Amino acid sequence: MRRAIDDAEAVTRAREGDLDAYAVLVTRYTLRAHRAAFLLGAGEESDDVVQEAFVKAFRHLSRFRVGEPFGPWLLRIVANETRNLTRSRRRRAALALRLSSVESEGMAADGPVDQVLAAERRARVTAAVNALPGRERQVLVCRYFLDLSEAETAQVLEWPLGSVKSRTWRALNRLRGQLVPAEQDRVSNG
Repeated sequence: MRRAIDDAEAVTRAREGDLDAYAVLVTRYTLRAHRAAFLLGAGEESDDVVQEAFVKAFRHLSRFRVGEPFGPWLLRIVANETRNLTRSRRRRAALALRLSSVESEGMAADGPVDQVLAAERRARVTAAVNALPGRERQVLVCRYFLDLSEAETAQVLEWPLGSVKSRTWRALNRLRGQLVPAEQDRVSNG
């Protein structure tokens, strides 16, 4: 006959590599974690949030403070994962909106010639960004293609905020230097 283990013992054994002990915690907290994820805004993606939360919790069991309750610690991870999901949804929605607005602007152009010119302009900008040195390209992609704030960009790239600001300024100047002369040549020759 097997006896039920409490959370503290399950965490201790899981830290030592006992996957069955961690399975006890997963079984014990799955329903509560799903409920939290759903109510915090994960909706239909609650399964993904909960799975990711349990994986992160397992990976970071060494950071769990012995003597603290496991449930609230896990739910904090679920809340963070849900927040990441909703932030990602907003970014994807904003990007889709920007892309659809760019496409609709292209469709609203006078005709096929305007559409071709707009496509050429986008291709020149993309090529110019890709030609930038690595750090300058990274900062522009984060700031303008992924629509991250300066603080978020600093966090993603693990740079000081001042570096993000200076590299953004430098990258935009370099980009302007590449695109403005090319545009002037195109206008004078075209």
